[in-house]
Amino acid sequence: MTTDDTHAPLEDAPATANVPADAAGPTAAQLRRFIKSRPYVPLHELRRRFELNGDLDEVCAVDVPDGQVFVGLPPREAQFIGALVRDGDIGLELSQDPAAPIVVGVFPMKPVTRN
Repeated sequence: MTTDDTHAPLEDAPATANVPADAAGPTAAQLRRFIKSRPYVPLHELRRRFELNGDLDEVCAVDVPDGQVFVGLPPREAQFIGALVRDGDIGLELSQDPAAPIVVGVFPMKPVTRN
């Protein structure tokens, strides 16, 4: 912890000194691979699997072909989800109660076939 002359913690100190290199989050390819390996993935499972610990009510707007949806992931990962939808790799399950464009889960559009 960085302190000033009075030994009070500095709020503007960079917090990246002890952060591991892989803490930046998953790549788009890792998300795609994980989603395609399962028939359905709820968003809370993506958060748990990739340790996406954002704010409690963190939601990001993402543009998809059918309009705008809201994804409960950090902005970087939410944009990855939007790109996968636009590319036709994954589909979205939206909330039904309340009926709102909030993503609750994702599923592969072209599942990986195994021989």
